[in-house]
This record gives sequence, C-alpha cells and structure tokens, in this order.
Amino acid sequence: MSKFDSIRPFYDAEINAAIQDTVNHPMMKALMNFTFPEVDDAVWKEQLRKTHSIRDFQCNFIYQSIRKVVEKSSEGLSTSGFETLEKNTSYLFISNHRDIILDTSLLNACLFDNGLVMTASAIGDNLVKKAFMNTLAKMNRNFLVQRGLSPRELLQSSKLLAEYIAQLLLRENRSVWIAQREGRTKDGNDSTNPGVLKMLTMGSDGENLMNYFKKIKIVPVSISYEYDPTDALKMPQLMAEANNEIYVKEKNEDFTTLLSGIMGQKKHIHIHVGKVLDSELEVIATEFENSNKQIQALALTIDESILKSYKLWPTNYIAYDILNTTNEHSHLYSENEKSLFERRLEMRIDNSNPIELQSFLAMYANPVVNKMKYSDAI
Repeated sequence: MSKFDSIRPFYDAEINAAIQDTVNHPMMKALMNFTFPEVDDAVWKEQLRKTHSIRDFQCNFIYQSIRKVVEKSSEGLSTSGFETLEKNTSYLFISNHRDIILDTSLLNACLFDNGLVMTASAIGDNLVKKAFMNTLAKMNRNFLVQRGLSPRELLQSSKLLAEYIAQLLLRENRSVWIAQREGRTKDGNDSTNPGVLKMLTMGSDGENLMNYFKKIKIVPVSISYEYDPTDALKMPQLMAEANNEIYVKEKNEDFTTLLSGIMGQKKHIHIHVGKVLDSELEVIATEFENSNKQIQALALTIDESILKSYKLWPTNYIAYDILNTTNEHSHLYSENEKSLFERRLEMRIDNSNPIELQSFLAMYANPVVNKMKYSDAI
C-alpha cells in the first residue's frame, strides 16, 4: 500500500473500474444529461465505459461540463497571463478561492486550452462525504485535505500532504492547485495563510526554504466573478461572525453551496495567472534570515500578486460606492448596472438589517479596497 493511498486520486489503472461502478448512478446521469443534452444515455455510457485514464475522463467529459457551465451560467470567461507559462512544466498554483468546485475546474479548462499541464487539486474531505462525490473527485484528480483533526493528527496529515504535493510537482511533473487559505473567502478579503506555506515546507526534505519554493515554481492565481452566485448563502456565517457567535453549518450546506456555485448566474469571470515567483524569493532570502519571517514575507508577496491582478467588475465599484456613500467610481458602471445590483440586494438579503446589508456590500467592495492599496493597480 502506497503511503499516499488515503489522500491520492485514482491511478489511471483504477479509472475504468470506478467508471463501471458509477456509470448508472443518478448523479452521473444528471451530470451527463446536463453536459450532453442532445445525446442518448446509451451513447455517453458507452463512451464512458471506454475511458481508461484521468486525462481522457477530464478532456472528453469534465472539460465539456465546464464549458456548458460557463455557457449556461455566465456571460463568458476571460483570461490573462497564461502565455507566460511553459508547456510540459509543472507549477504550484496558489489561488484565491471563491467557489468550491469551479475555481480549480475553470483553471484546468484554461490550462487545457493553452496546452499546459493540468493540475491535481486539493479538496477538503468534508466536501466528499457522499460516496459518489468521493469517487468523482478521485476520477477528476483531486487529492484530499483532511479536516477537523486533533493537533497531533493535523501535524501528521500536513506532512503527508506536503510530501504528496512535492511528489507530484518534482517527480511526476504534475501541476498542483491549492487555495491560499482553508475554505472559500466569504468577505471578499483575499489573503494567504502563512500556515499553508509552512505546510508546504514539510515536503522540502530539509532544503533551504527559498530554494525549495523556487524549485516548486509558485504561480499566484487570481479569479474573480462579477456576481457571486453564493453571495446570499454566505450571509448566515458573516452575520454570526459580526455578532461574535460560533457558526454551525447546516447538514447539507456544503452540497447546496456547491450546486449553487456551479449553476448560479456569475455574469463575467476572469482568471489571471501571475508570473512564477523567482527573483522575489531571492530578495526575501537576502532580507530575512528567520524562516518564519521569510514565510510571512512570501505570503505578502503572493497577496500582492493576487490583489494587483484581481479583475474588478462594475458590481465591485457599485458596492464600494453604495457602502461609502460616494460616486467616486461612477464612471466605471452604468445606471442600468447599478439598478440591477440594487435589485439583487432587494431580492437576496434583508435590506432592513444594517449588519446584513453592510456584510453583503463589503463582500463585493473589499476587492476594490484591497486593490486601492496598490496605487498603480486601479
């Protein structure tokens, strides 16, 4: 038994058996009927049964599903920065995180379109409790991040995760996607948790930290949605935090959020991949001897790349102006766009609750606030 069996996706040799097990599952039928609405069930089932690798499954089925999601739930996906990446090269994509499934799926679709190495992607094991979801995740090259562990278990799990990521990047030439912090950003404030970077160093085998980070080729990724289809679903947690209460998730909350994120209206989507961090790491190594300070400096460097390249939409500027009772950015949106956003506010939240209203607006406005910290970015 491989040491990574508890967290790894399927090997190619295991894919066909997994497909045979799930081809008649109602959720597989729902996914395929959505992706190929004109195709008879017998046809896609036959094609699925002929699939013997993750790449074939991703390219022939999941890629098509993502294209359909973009077509049905958005007004288009735009990209920037992919031309700076090299083919047949693995990268560690550290990304801001808005949507449970789509962030990494959209990135992979873009990598595929650009002829680049697609990723193995981290996913919390809390999201794949259902047997079908677990199988689908492993068929789609997701590896598990174990949640809800004791401090001792967390240390062991983090080490295993770090070693697996190193194995993928350095020995299998497989790119990796990981979020900059645990869980999706609920309030629009994207920031890298130094703990994620500390976890990665556990795979360095004692190598100098900045040399190791150079070797694994860190690429910051910034993803933005004009409308967040799960914005209203985030309100209960934000309200609890505003009232200093402990938030407890509903039983099927993650699954509801997952489906809403996939099918809800996003309007425009943009993904920017930054340049590989290299000279920045040399500067950090020169300026700081202490490893903790190096990690903190690297987290800020990743933040700067993500925030400066974050694509702002009219919704962001509208929310900022409403929240701050100003017309500072009115030249960046139309009256029609503003009235549509205000209509969204009326429909999705309790406008009479000032805390809820402020939390909702801040979710859209905070990316503007964060980008304004870099005077040349807006």
